[in-house]
Amino acid sequence: MKKTNATRLLDQAKIDYQLIPYHYDPQNLDVAKIALENQLPLSQIYKTLVVQGDQTGIVIALVAGHQALSLKALAKATQNKKMNLLPIQDLQKQTGYVRGGCSPIGLKKNFPIWADTSLASLDTLYINAGTRGVLLRLRPQDLEKIVLLNYDSIGIEK
Repeated sequence: MKKTNATRLLDQAKIDYQLIPYHYDPQNLDVAKIALENQLPLSQIYKTLVVQGDQTGIVIALVAGHQALSLKALAKATQNKKMNLLPIQDLQKQTGYVRGGCSPIGLKKNFPIWADTSLASLDTLYINAGTRGVLLRLRPQDLEKIVLLNYDSIGIEK
């Protein structure tokens, strides 16, 4: 597999990770489908969502596969009044990644990253590797070695 910004940074930091390839379906980006097809726990797969705040600009949010992002909770945590998902056409320009391949590691700019508090209690998590069809398996404490994570209750049960 071709290296991504995320895997290059993990290699440079000598952080252990495992690549988990999966079938990428552009018509169905549902994390539950990825979890089921690859026999991975949905609660351990974290989606990387790029959000625009009216006060702070772009913020990255990490929520578990079985959760939806609470824009209200994220706005409160980040001191914004209003937040919206970044338009898809702006995603690559801002992050360096495309939809379905966005990782919190190796972003084009140093955006604040907020994770749901549930992430901190995991032994293992899965996040996008920076390309479509590949997840990274690593420990939350190893993710914290490479990106600064802020925690709050930003995920809500679907």
